[in-house]
Amino acid sequence: MTDETKRDYRDTVFLPKTDFPMKAGLPQKEPGIAARWEQIGLYNALRTARRGREKFILHDGPPYANGDMHIGHALNHILKDMVCRTQNLLGKDAPYVPGWDCHGLPIEWKVEEQYRKKKLNKDEVPAKEFRAECRAYAQNWVNVQREQLKRLGIMGDWDHPYLTMDPQAEGTIVAELLKFAEAGNLYRGSKPVMWSPVEKTALAEAEVEYEDITSTQIDVAFEIVESPIAELVGAHAVIWTTTPWTIPVNQALAYGPEVEYTIISLRGAGFHADEPDPIDITAHPLFKFLKYGKFLVAKELLGQFMNRVTFAFSKASEEVYRDKEKAKPFFEYSADTIKGSDLAGTLARHPMHALGGFYAAPRPLLPGDFVTTDSGTGLVHMAPDHGEDDFDLCKSAGIAPVFAVMDDGRYRDDWGWLGAADERRMSVINPKFNAPDGPICSDLRETGALLAASADYAHSYPHSWRSKAKVIFRCTPQWFVPMDRVMDWIEPKSAADKRWESEGGAIDPSEETLCASPTLRERAVEEIARVEFIPEKGRNRIGAMVEGRPDWVLSRQRAWGVPITLFVRPDGTYLQDPEVNARIVAAVMQEGVDAWDEARKAEYLGPDHNPEDFEMVTDILDVWFDSGCTHAFVLESGRWPDLTWPANLYLEGSDQHRGWFQSSLLQSCATRGRAPYDQVLTHGFTMDAKGKKMSKSLGNTISPITVMEQTGADIIRLWALSVDFTEDHRIGDEILKGVGDQYRKLRNTFRYLLGALDGFVGDMSDGGELPELEVYVLALLAELDGKLKAAAESYDFNLYTRLLVDFCNEDLSAFFFDIRKDSLYCDGPGSTTRNAYRTVLDLLFHALVRYAAPVLVFTAEEVWLTRYPQDGEADEEGQRGSVHLLEWPSVPGVPVDGAKWAMLRALRERVNEAIEPLRRDKTIRSSLEAEVVVPASAVPEGVSDAQLAELFITATVTRGQGDGVIVTKTAHHKCGRCWRLLPDVADDGALCGRCDDVVAQLDVVA
Repeated sequence: MTDETKRDYRDTVFLPKTDFPMKAGLPQKEPGIAARWEQIGLYNALRTARRGREKFILHDGPPYANGDMHIGHALNHILKDMVCRTQNLLGKDAPYVPGWDCHGLPIEWKVEEQYRKKKLNKDEVPAKEFRAECRAYAQNWVNVQREQLKRLGIMGDWDHPYLTMDPQAEGTIVAELLKFAEAGNLYRGSKPVMWSPVEKTALAEAEVEYEDITSTQIDVAFEIVESPIAELVGAHAVIWTTTPWTIPVNQALAYGPEVEYTIISLRGAGFHADEPDPIDITAHPLFKFLKYGKFLVAKELLGQFMNRVTFAFSKASEEVYRDKEKAKPFFEYSADTIKGSDLAGTLARHPMHALGGFYAAPRPLLPGDFVTTDSGTGLVHMAPDHGEDDFDLCKSAGIAPVFAVMDDGRYRDDWGWLGAADERRMSVINPKFNAPDGPICSDLRETGALLAASADYAHSYPHSWRSKAKVIFRCTPQWFVPMDRVMDWIEPKSAADKRWESEGGAIDPSEETLCASPTLRERAVEEIARVEFIPEKGRNRIGAMVEGRPDWVLSRQRAWGVPITLFVRPDGTYLQDPEVNARIVAAVMQEGVDAWDEARKAEYLGPDHNPEDFEMVTDILDVWFDSGCTHAFVLESGRWPDLTWPANLYLEGSDQHRGWFQSSLLQSCATRGRAPYDQVLTHGFTMDAKGKKMSKSLGNTISPITVMEQTGADIIRLWALSVDFTEDHRIGDEILKGVGDQYRKLRNTFRYLLGALDGFVGDMSDGGELPELEVYVLALLAELDGKLKAAAESYDFNLYTRLLVDFCNEDLSAFFFDIRKDSLYCDGPGSTTRNAYRTVLDLLFHALVRYAAPVLVFTAEEVWLTRYPQDGEADEEGQRGSVHLLEWPSVPGVPVDGAKWAMLRALRERVNEAIEPLRRDKTIRSSLEAEVVVPASAVPEGVSDAQLAELFITATVTRGQGDGVIVTKTAHHKCGRCWRLLPDVADDGALCGRCDDVVAQLDVVA
């Protein structure tokens, strides 16, 4: 056959045809798909379709309405979306109501910043006006974040989100608070709490972050003026501290009852040796103790103490000695030890006793079980204003806090030391204030009480996560929920129906058991043991926090938040009147937090109480109490009828073990006797590509908004669902590039399916049995189906995505599609093999598009609408226009000889490896030119050589007795239509027997 007579057979080949483009163009395409979802009311349509099914409730932990969505937001909401979509796909009714946390200091802080830029004072603005500005600021960011999350493909009730600043939400929060009050589970007390001098408010543990800092450490001598041990009178008890600023409020010293102490003396006689000129060594305050100084320290800490003091004396002596080596003091110490318990009754005086007043009274030495010999001197100075142990020990001895430090971190104007009259006055968190040459150390040095001071103590210290400034422990009057007070509630015991109804006593009394009145801490610990934590380590994390946490500090001294709506008597007790409380709740439900107004005092108290007998509390609630109440407002209120209480799942970052998970747990346990959730799923934090924490200052952040604009939301979704989100994980340009490659492979799988199914309208036309390869692929599909379902139910989305990607790449593209493309392209329309193949492709399509829909929400919709264009009528699934209305596919289970196919695929891999060198050196151009000899022992029984050639896509396959695979180039000619090299092809370009028949049939039709 000459070139002139060769026929072009391309128009006889059944190549895939589809309008589904290879290039995704997601940034341009996705917004249109999202707009269509809004147009058809997709979320509401799904709710209608699932109505009456088993409920699955994921309660959304409210993000803060402050700033653009960051990559952590994106990950968190993609995971939540994946949970709800897979549960809906599994046939459950899984609604999603998004929400926002709107109160609190970050928003108030931002509004204050705007005031400061205008040189305005927030305190001069009426409170209602200021709160209105906070509300407007929060609403703006709610609107911004809502659109960003919708753009990410998150499906939910976006028209009706919950906001903690909604008046009904604020009313619910007040109602929940008053449940605590009516049960007597609130108290006002003065305790040291974490306090931000910058933000001028108390902080919860969840509002601080720990950073490494370097502090000044000092050794201070307190002269003992009275003791049962005569030898101690005139000696000095030495304390060590890293918070010099607390010395001005010292009221006692603590010792360890079981610690052994000893007396050490400093001797300075050698200081005069060989000095040519007489020098008055007493000129330096530090040398006051050299002649007479005796010091009480713990025996185990002598070495540390001597090292610090020797260094300090050496540095100080440089001022008066020319020879530093001769200036070092030497020590003598008693061989006898004093047991700590023998120090009872000992009194010391404050180094600043000469100031009189507060400082004149002797400081008692008190026994403290918390005193250790890990560091310091074994003696601890006690400032009940600024430490929990200090407060408790001093309280037991009848010593009260003095509230010397004001809310801005400075000492009171009337304080005798460093008050308003002192020009060195500054905030106690100022490093200069605590420095070795700062006012505290300078004054102590002048009295001779400062034995050592150095700014080199490295340790971790709490900071406000908003202002990034150091916090202090400050004793102030606050409102607390007690963790260890005995309470009463009813515990559900039903295993069949764990779900409660909040109203109406829906639980059968026979299914209830009265708890043995445990404390809130005990009840919470019991619930932590019941709830399922994913990963399991979350249980220990939150458990340790709850077991060790102090009483819950509810109050904050700010303006933007839900008020603590209590009326307090002069004696500190508060009113517990349900009728008064009902009036307050009703008003706040109607008007929001502005309803708590002094002008309405008489209205709320009613005729039974005299307004003059009560004070209205002006503090607001800890914002964690707000968010801890969302389960009551969102799941129980009936405002969202699709929701029920309790939630199946809470899902947030691992930092919420000390935040929302815990506040919700405590609030619900105190008011309902159980956690508001049955499962808790936590994810780690997103790091940069090198595993470093993301920071704007480092310039290593990845904006999800930018990624969506450049590559599309489905790329972010695929990344989020591909990483092991239960641990810290990474993102970066190269990582996203790899995700893009994965996406293209999945997209090409769907493009091939759509093209191969062009014109497909039904099942096998001849009703024959499926070929063995198709049966095997259906078995693989059934196996995948089971694994995906298990992964979805266990929230193992990393596995879910990996299984889906691997199946498309390895089992379909590189195996099934590759083998059957010859039949698809070149078999005749009536071919049993071709029809069987397309029948299985149809099953694959309907399964895979559903599996992919929760992951690639936009792409799956594009795939579905490409095959089933919508005209507004119900589609063939009986649903209106979206893949996201479909349910989990029905996949047939078929028997298959798995061992046989494992052998065949392993042999196929060996054949491909043997062919590759010949392809690289261009001996052959494709596997179709290869004649292959395989070990007979490697071929399963019942498989013919022709079948092997079909599986391996080679010219021929024969069996040999050796162990290796032998490949040679075939001498057969190439079919001009199917390109196979076969014995019945007379010449290159001629047709094989199959193609000749097909072409003849097509020519007749034409």
